[in-house]
Amino acid sequence: MSDTKRRDFIGYSFAGVAAVGAGFGLYGAKRAWDILPSVKSAGFTKIDLSKAGLKEGIAKTFVWRGKPIFILKKTNSMEKSSRDLVIGNDRYNIVIGICTHLGCIPEWKKKRSLYKCACHGGEFNASGKQVFGPPPKPFNIPPFSVSGTTIVLGESGKEYEAIKKAQQEA
Repeated sequence: MSDTKRRDFIGYSFAGVAAVGAGFGLYGAKRAWDILPSVKSAGFTKIDLSKAGLKEGIAKTFVWRGKPIFILKKTNSMEKSSRDLVIGNDRYNIVIGICTHLGCIPEWKKKRSLYKCACHGGEFNASGKQVFGPPPKPFNIPPFSVSGTTIVLGESGKEYEAIKKAQQEA
């Protein structure tokens, strides 16, 4: 009879240790599967265009999800395009600044009003359309929404949908 009680105690002890170990294991697995705060916060990027220091004719680079985003406040002499975001009297071109040929990052050339890719000589105009060289298509446009003068990258709003629709019809 004392053998049975001893065996029960060892069984209960083993079950208790296993339960505690399983609890720690599940906690560790949950921590590993959770999205990191740095990744979660990188999903959306807010940019207030009125406070971003944008000057007409000069493209400024921002980062969204590790990608360069070019925002160009267009001058009156630049091409008006269905790819432009119009807020008040200002026109903006917002694109993912990665060449559609091989993924290089082009540079804005203010004097020529175009993006020039150093890798293979591709050129994109102020509207983000390819005008010279091997790029097969225009710059991609990141999803965004607009609230006043603030854009939120990573959120698909009505302005983005209108630009996307105009591109499909073109």
